[in-house]
Amino acid sequence: MSVDIMERTQRFRRLAQVDRVWLVTAGVLVGTSALSAVQGLESLIFTGESLWSILPFLLASVGAAAYAQATGADSLIARAFQGRTIEMIVLAALFGTVSPFCSCGVIPLIAALLAMGVPLAPVMAFWLASPIMDPSMFVLTAGVLGLPFAIGKTAAAFGIGLLGGFGVHALQKGNLFRNPLRDGVGDGGCGGAMVRNSREIEWKFWNESSRRRTFIRDARKNLLFLGKWLILAFVLESLMLAYVPANLVATIVGEGGWLPVLTATIVGVPAYLNGFAALPLVGGLITQGMAPDAAMAFLLAGGVTSIPAAIAVFALARVPVFLSYLVFAFTGAVVGGLLYGTIA
Repeated sequence: MSVDIMERTQRFRRLAQVDRVWLVTAGVLVGTSALSAVQGLESLIFTGESLWSILPFLLASVGAAAYAQATGADSLIARAFQGRTIEMIVLAALFGTVSPFCSCGVIPLIAALLAMGVPLAPVMAFWLASPIMDPSMFVLTAGVLGLPFAIGKTAAAFGIGLLGGFGVHALQKGNLFRNPLRDGVGDGGCGGAMVRNSREIEWKFWNESSRRRTFIRDARKNLLFLGKWLILAFVLESLMLAYVPANLVATIVGEGGWLPVLTATIVGVPAYLNGFAALPLVGGLITQGMAPDAAMAFLLAGGVTSIPAAIAVFALARVPVFLSYLVFAFTGAVVGGLLYGTIA
């Protein structure tokens, strides 16, 4: 009896170690197949074909991220926070646009920067721009939604960073943002080491065995990370295309103008959806009639202000800083969506 209990415990532990994304994907496919074997097969085919169509972009994005880690190019971020405030804001927004950090992953770096005494204005510029776009996201966005959309989202990320940076700079004339960090917040720990101790850059990383190992390790990790989210997203997209009426999407966010953009932003602000997984789903919504400007606003808002990210920001920064983060992100998403709608 005790042996049986031990075996069950071991099976439970092995199951608990399985990534939840894979479990959800398997559960969705099994549930779909149980309800409709035809739809289950169609979802599998759709997922396979979709993955195959973006495979070159997926491999390129994985390679770009691994190259940045292996060469040490990611340590260039520290240089964006040296110089005069105006220059720092522009550079911080630019580096934030190309840095490989998500809305939650950037938090330790922000803590380190503020603890080191870096002015809040450039930190806010980096803070807002960083989660929206990076080289991997650009490549996959171009593959899924097209190059014009990827360029537009990149420009919007830079613009939102500038909006937040210069907005905070203008508001700092008062005492609103004195001591931006909450009491007891550390200096970013190991995540902030990148800022405090930038590494030497070696563009030809393959000449060093340790950097080669870093490239292989990061490429494998990024491939598994992106792969699991994209598979789940394509499975959900197949179900959305099959069961969500296209006229419903078109009615809610299908026509251009400020109201669909505002609606998409309001929905996108609290939504928790991995940025890479959001791309196929938004692509499916566009196919069903979602206006491009609303799609842009949704992706911009969700990338910066998802609920987990908002909780992390609230735990790190004082209330005025937290509220300004939300206001600039929301405003930037709306403006970015509207501008994209007029240009696209």
